[in-house]
Amino acid sequence: MARRPAKSSPAQGAGKRPVRTLRITMPTTSTTAQKAPESESKKPVAEDDVNKLSIADLTLDIPLRPFVRRRPAKPNPFHFLSLPSELRIKIYTYFFNDIPPILDLDPDNYKRIHKKLGLMRVCKQVHDEATYAFYSSRMFRIFPTHPIRLFKSKKPLLSKLKPHQRQCITSLELRLGISWNAPPKGWVVNPALGLADCANVQKLNVYIDFDPSDNAWKDFRADGFYENFCSNLMTDIIETLPSVSVVEFDAWSCIKKSGDMMQTLIATAQDCGLAVEYGPERGWTDGVDDDEDDKKLYPSAHGIMAAA
Repeated sequence: MARRPAKSSPAQGAGKRPVRTLRITMPTTSTTAQKAPESESKKPVAEDDVNKLSIADLTLDIPLRPFVRRRPAKPNPFHFLSLPSELRIKIYTYFFNDIPPILDLDPDNYKRIHKKLGLMRVCKQVHDEATYAFYSSRMFRIFPTHPIRLFKSKKPLLSKLKPHQRQCITSLELRLGISWNAPPKGWVVNPALGLADCANVQKLNVYIDFDPSDNAWKDFRADGFYENFCSNLMTDIIETLPSVSVVEFDAWSCIKKSGDMMQTLIATAQDCGLAVEYGPERGWTDGVDDDEDDKKLYPSAHGIMAAA
């Protein structure tokens, strides 16, 4: 039979406390992860932290997807150069349709023409086709007739063009009769004018605004001065143009074909061996009696003085 343990005497265990065990548990990763937000939430929230939050984090019920800008779809390119050349020329003609048919040295040329010519910078093929389509369909005035400061310019519009642009020109206009005095010093045929480059010009258009040889202005001009000047100027132009073969004359309704001005210019063209034609505005023909039905539009100078 087992023996019972001996009981301690009350005198021996009166000064001792019962022994208790202490259990120490080390923190795991799951517990630290749960307590981390509590420590961070106690920190003050700065304004920069709020600005860094997305709009989706500020919602309480359904999180929003971040905004993504849609990229526009790439347009399908149109292969312009794959069209037939005849159709491309028609498109060029329609594109330049709002430009006047007669070009002169004018202050508005930059606003009306310069932006249109930007088409020629697309590529070399478009440059060659559009250049010919533009310069071959316009009539260029040899000397400026703008009534303000450009009338006395020493560099006409033709001299400002490049040689390959002048080669595309097919029509030139010489406008005479601006006044019965001597024209400006810039009205001179020289190599800088560039007429030798106009190899495709076969017709020279001569337009007469005013005839100082009319009897109405007999006391206001020197006999034969302006007629000789215009004749010499037209002769120099004809001799410089390499391919001209026709001279077309046109004028205002007050100009007479039988006047000294017109007879001198017609004789000059015939002496140079060129054919003579007449424009539609005045309505002249090859007949001699074109001026029989013309009415006298200007009173004589003596009649004006007598009426005064």
